[in-house]
Amino acid sequence: MADTQVPSLDELPKVAENLKDQLENFKTTGLNPTETEVKVVLPDEDDIKTEKAQQAILKGVELFDHNNLKHTDPEVKVVLPSSDDILTEKTQQAVLKGVEGFDPKNLKHAETKESNSLPTKEVLDQEKQV
Repeated sequence: MADTQVPSLDELPKVAENLKDQLENFKTTGLNPTETEVKVVLPDEDDIKTEKAQQAILKGVELFDHNNLKHTDPEVKVVLPSSDDILTEKTQQAVLKGVEGFDPKNLKHAETKESNSLPTKEVLDQEKQV
């Protein structure tokens, strides 16, 4: 044990006389009454159970003995695409590249010509009569 020394009366801090008189003659009747409010909410039984369960899980993880595990070799399954899949993808990429890089300025101007003309009103009237 540590040695604790009790200070002597001379070593204690001194209080001024006027302050000492004020403290001794202080009257509590002039104080306003107040209600005390408890602002610290203690946990209920469910909170305590939940916290204990979480602590038990953490303790189980911390104290887990990895020597109980069995060794396994992982199987690496790599499925490579077939040559047909590679060829299909290359052609799709070539088509996309051609569409993306297409320059419409290289097109020639063309005139559209209607080869299938619509019948006139007279032809329609003749067909209705027949």
